[in-house]
Amino acid sequence: MRHVFLTSACLAGALALSACEKDADETVERAFQDVNVIDESNLNDVMMTVADPNQAVNYFRDTVKDSPDRIDLQRGLAVSLIRAKRNTEAVAAWKKVVALPEATNDDHLGLADAQIRTGDWDGAKVALNAIPPTHETYQRYRLEAMVADANEDWKRADSFYEIAAGLTTRPAKIMNNWGYSKLTRGDYSEAERLFGEAIHQDQSLFTAKNNLVLARGAQRNYDLPVMSMTQTEQAKLLHTLALAAVKQGDVKTGEGLLRQAVATHPQHFEAAAKALDALENG
Repeated sequence: MRHVFLTSACLAGALALSACEKDADETVERAFQDVNVIDESNLNDVMMTVADPNQAVNYFRDTVKDSPDRIDLQRGLAVSLIRAKRNTEAVAAWKKVVALPEATNDDHLGLADAQIRTGDWDGAKVALNAIPPTHETYQRYRLEAMVADANEDWKRADSFYEIAAGLTTRPAKIMNNWGYSKLTRGDYSEAERLFGEAIHQDQSLFTAKNNLVLARGAQRNYDLPVMSMTQTEQAKLLHTLALAAVKQGDVKTGEGLLRQAVATHPQHFEAAAKALDALENG
């Protein structure tokens, strides 16, 4: 009887130990799964932000093959294609993202942005119209302004630019875009004002500085504005002013500005030197 009891006890103990080992294995497996999810999530973030863009494209292309219904992977591929400046491919990738049931309003904005980069203004308008008007974000109004610009709907463009500028703490780039819109319309003084505001917000924005000089040149104002600039930037801006002067028919003024540009640049300024040589030799 005692032998039977011991046998039963040992069997019960072995079963309990086996169950404990099984539970332990499952717990460890779940723990590793959790770690893998965290690691993968971190890796996805790294790939979308700081990794080499084309390397990120390859990574997401490979991972999405195994899980085509995972929107985070499809989104990562679309974002990476934009970073790699492979915009046509990005449009196709964003279309796959917005076709998934978990697609967000921001995903539709991603599609619109990609379509604008490829010049598909009609497609971008359709993508934006799919977003409810209650979704009021800087990105939404920035893209709406650009589409209105392309359609020469100036009143709507100005309204959207103004709203977008009020929805960000860094309005320099939107001010620059708005200024360029005014420049293309021939409203040079307003363009100059907006470029000035953009530079005030971000003194490192050389595009706005160059555009400001273009706006001044269009008004036959060939003096560089007072603003922060490096010696190289000063030379490039003088070159821009010179070309604007020549375009306006002020050739002698243009020649003088080109000489200043060549003399100001800390290295050989080939573009300005060639332009000056062309003018001097008729």
